[in-house]
Order: sequence, then structure tokens, then C-alpha cells
Amino acid sequence: MPARSNTRRFRHSGRRAFLALRARRTAFLLLLVSACGPVLVRGQFQDPTPDELKMASDPKAPGAAAVYLYREEIVDDARGFESTYERIKVLGEKGLDLATVRLPYAVGFDDKPEIQARTIHPDGKVVPFTEKPSELVDMKGKNFQVNSRVVTLPDVEVGSVLEFRIRTRRGMFSPPPLWEIQQSCFVHKAHYYFNAGSFLHPAFEAMIGSGEKVIVDKKGGYTLDLTDIPPLPDEEQMPPLNLLQWRVHFYYTEFSTTAAFWDNAAQVWGKNAGEFTKPTATLKKAVDGIVSAGDPDEIRAQKIYAAVMALENTDFGREKSHVERKKEKLKDVRTLDDIWNQKSGPSDAIALLYVAMCRAAGLSVWPMVVVDRNRALFDHGYLNSRQFDDYIAIAGLNGKEIYLDPGEKMCPFGALHWRHTLTTGFRLTPTGGVLAGTPAADYKAAALSRTAVLNLDDQGNIKGTARFVMSGPPALYWRQETLRNDTEEVKKEFNDSIRESFPDGVLAEFDHFLGLEEYPVNLVAIIKVSGSLGAMTGKRLILPGLFFESHAGHPFVSAEKRVTPIDMHYAQETEDDVTYYLPPGFDVESMPAKADISWPDMALLRIESTAKDRTVRVGRTLACSFAMLAPNEYPDLHGFYQKVATADQQQIVLARTVAAKGN
Repeated sequence: MPARSNTRRFRHSGRRAFLALRARRTAFLLLLVSACGPVLVRGQFQDPTPDELKMASDPKAPGAAAVYLYREEIVDDARGFESTYERIKVLGEKGLDLATVRLPYAVGFDDKPEIQARTIHPDGKVVPFTEKPSELVDMKGKNFQVNSRVVTLPDVEVGSVLEFRIRTRRGMFSPPPLWEIQQSCFVHKAHYYFNAGSFLHPAFEAMIGSGEKVIVDKKGGYTLDLTDIPPLPDEEQMPPLNLLQWRVHFYYTEFSTTAAFWDNAAQVWGKNAGEFTKPTATLKKAVDGIVSAGDPDEIRAQKIYAAVMALENTDFGREKSHVERKKEKLKDVRTLDDIWNQKSGPSDAIALLYVAMCRAAGLSVWPMVVVDRNRALFDHGYLNSRQFDDYIAIAGLNGKEIYLDPGEKMCPFGALHWRHTLTTGFRLTPTGGVLAGTPAADYKAAALSRTAVLNLDDQGNIKGTARFVMSGPPALYWRQETLRNDTEEVKKEFNDSIRESFPDGVLAEFDHFLGLEEYPVNLVAIIKVSGSLGAMTGKRLILPGLFFESHAGHPFVSAEKRVTPIDMHYAQETEDDVTYYLPPGFDVESMPAKADISWPDMALLRIESTAKDRTVRVGRTLACSFAMLAPNEYPDLHGFYQKVATADQQQIVLARTVAAKGN
């Protein structure tokens, strides 16, 4: 069971909804830096032992590419610093990646961390780190760029011991630490220490699989020492690991029970969110210019949605600097009126603006703030509402609740970004804020239709066109990528993404999108196809039966067992329709057999093929109605995909005719 301190605590106060985004994201980035940035040891660097130098493998971690000999994290709020120290033994080529440490920029992060690092070769030679941290581009858009500071240890080879310490300052409002105990590799020994100061006594949630306890002293100190920490699980399609990995969360609260905390926090949030989204005279005037008096409620909700979706969303571009705003005579954004008047704002502000404008139109629309499911799963035992990342809206229309995502640029009306489905957050109701969940999306709302028309010659070469028609999350992803990146970068990324959808020997070159800026409609990608598809074996030409799946790596086939939940992100249906125009002198000898494979109420695969008038047409439908599964459901999933993989390996066999032989 999670351990929690019951000593003196103070309230995690409510904050106004519009100001919450910056504080939450800053806190998360600071926690991220604390978790992945290396830092201080008890004393000086340690000379490796002869056994450590000659170690070529580790019996406690068979086959591991690296192991942590020692890890330490110290956060000292009384003295205002945090640090991480690590000693790593590299045992294989993949372990060389641990020689690079990335420190992302964050508001309030120390610009000049103290860094000590060195590489020790197996012969004992020491190579110190003497360079300054370099910078790498993490994300680059049309008008913005996000960098990471990067520390790369010098002259690293298999067999090296890596050692480094990074120490940074902590500000007055730095959040308490999050100890993410499990790492990507096995850890032999680890030490954690948090000094909260003599006047502050945080609560904490500890989830430690080995059973060790956090030791609390009377002077505000929290200590945890561990040995033989297993690595993080590494399985395909895993959910965020925040609930799965060993961890200790520290937080401040005055409540001793989870129910009391979440009820109070929801009420405080609800009061602030309700006040912040009250209609103003400015917004009522704006709405009067958007909707008509006779419009039904759903039409009014759609018109207002289109109006806020047309605003500049600065989370998909560059926010203007103070100097630029002053030059353009723009006010600093403080209210929703400012967002509307300046036609620009961040995602959360735009979502809240939509709620306020709908309320001005007399509609029943409520704000909700949720955990980004791509980042983390909601942790009910971690009593901190900073878990919540993003704002969405809930509209009561025609007796039903419709979940909307006005802060997600290009997201259609009536849909949520998949990150905001099957998650938890605070929502506003007529009686105040409550803790609630969001629904899953129907699998037909995330459809991918792949068609190809291919002309085949007598040597097995093809030429033709493919079309990928996308709705839901796939379409939203590519539309948002075009906002963040230039045309050539998007083209390269799309070509990379479809490479596995085409057989070996076939060149698929993305040409252009249709409907890119029309987010309510399907997105269509046009792809030019050429290359060699078939293999001649005497009198026969052999082709892959399932064109788009012949090179696909089917998931969940190789592993027999599963320890973590399965996260598919969203339910989806994929439909393929491929038409081959055959060359003269060939007849169809065999085609893919009809298949109808079902995992009742969960998934199905259907394959059909026909031959007529010198054409072969193959259709395939794969539908999965689930987004997440528990580990105990894996055997059924594994069995289903084994059958899918077998069915997808069928072939088309063409035989030369007698007439062709005589030519």
C-alpha cells in the first residue's frame, strides 16, 4: 500500500483556470529535468574496482547492454539545490546511448548547471569531460524551435565506466521531487534523499515493488536506499509508465484521505473555472455576430466552434514576444476577451473561450481539465491536481453529452484528440466541479482506407497510384504536423511512416494531400507507386496477396506473455482495396482464400478476393474496437494476431498461358 506522511501539511490552493496551464507545464518540465538529469554523490567520484573494469556481462542482468552500478538523486530545498549522480557500466553497443544526457529547457530551470563527468576505459584510463553542453533541436516548426542541452561523455566504448554528476539550483517555488526509481537498465544500488526543510512536511505516495520504505527523520529529511532494482518493462504498445514503475511522489496537502482531497480540489477548481468562463459583454456581442436567432442549439455550437478554431493557436506556432506585442500595440493577454480581440492564444485559453462563448449563446457547455494520456495515466493516490494538463469542453445537445476539443487545432466538432479519451479530470457541472472520466471513441471514427490501382507487366514490375483516406486521429495527426513543420519535413515524415505498408522492391513516394485545411472532412494522401513486386519462378509469377501487409510487422505475435497493459491509443478500422491489372499471357492460378477471423466483440479480420476480366481485386478489413487492454487479456490478443499474420502471408500466383508460350 502507498505510504503517506500524516505530519503537518499545507493546502494545495486552487488557481484560476486560465493561469493553470503555464504552472502545470512548468512543474512537469521541472520534474522531468529532475528525473532524467544526472546529479550529486556522497563525496567525490569513485575509482572503479578491478571487477567493475573487467566486467563483460552481469549475471544479475543477463544480456543487458548496460547496468547502473550506482544512482543517486538529492533534492535539498533548505539549501536550494538538486543533483543527480550516476555510475554506468557499458556492456554492449546499445549501452553507448547512455553516454548522452539530455537536459530540456524549462521555465525556471538553472541556465548554468554544474557538470562533472568522465569516461573510464577498461584499462583504467580516465578521459574527463571538458566541453560545454551542446544544443540539439528537439522540435522545429515554421516559427518556433525547442532545444535540449546535451552532455555527451567523451571517448566511450563498450567496457567503459561512465560517471557524471549534474547539480542545479532550485527556486523558491520549485515543486517537490518525483523519484522515478526504475531506469531503462538494471540498477545495483541507488540512494535518494529529499530535505524539505524543517518547517515543511510533505506527504508522499510510494510504490516500490521490492518493499523498501522511505525513512523519515525529524528534521525534514526523507531517505530511500535500494539494491537490485529491475529495469523498466519493455513491451510493444505500452501505456505511460507512471503507474507501473517504482516511484515516490512528494506533494503538499492538508487532507488525510484521497476522497476528501479530490472532492475539495474539484470544488475549488470548479468555482474558479465557472467564474473564469462567465460570459462578458464583449463575448456576447461577438456571439451575436456569429449565430442567428433561429439557429438550433447544435448549429450554434458548431458555428462558435468554427469561429474559435479559426483563431491563431500559439501552441502550434510561435507566441509573439513582449517587444513584438508592444510594437503591434497588442495588450498582454489576461482575459478571454483579450484572446478574442487579438484573435490569438494558447490551446487551453481557446478551449475556455469556446465554453464562455457558448454560455453567452445560452448553451449548456462546460469546461473539463484532463490528464494527457500520452504523457501519463491518472494517479488517484497522488494528491496533486497538477496531474491535469489540457482543457476540453462538454456540450449538452439534444439530450446527449458531446465531448469537444476546441483547443486542438484542426480537431473536428464532436471529436477528441485521442490523448483526451479514456482519461480522467475535473469537469464542471451545474452543482460544481467533480472528478470524472472521458469516453473512448468508436473504432469507425478512426478509419484508414488504403486503395491501390496497379498495372503489372510480365516481369512483375508495377506502376500505379495509392490513396490513403484518413479520418479521426490519423487525419488530425498529419494536419497538426503541417502546422508545426514545413512541407518538405512533412513529406519526409509521411514517406517514412508508410514505408512498412509497401512490399520490398516497391517504391512509394508521397505526392500531396487533399483536404488538408478542411478539418471536418477526410484527409486524403496521394502516393505514386512503382518498382518490382513479383518473383518469376519458371512458368509462374508470384505476388504478395495482401499488398499493404506483405511487409508489415504484425504486433503481439512473437511474445507469448505480457506483464504490462496494452495501449493501442485508440480503436481503429483499416480497410484495404487493391486492384491488379494483369499483363497479357497470364491467368490466375490461385488467390488469397476468403478469411473471416473474429475475436468476439473485440476484433475481426476479413479478406476477400475476386478475379475478372484480367484483373485481380483483393479486399481486407481489420477492425479493433478496443483502445486499452489488461495484461490478462493478452493471450486472446496474441492468438488473434497470430491468425492475422498467417492470413496476411497468402499469395497471388499467376501462370503463363499456352498462347503466351508460343509467342
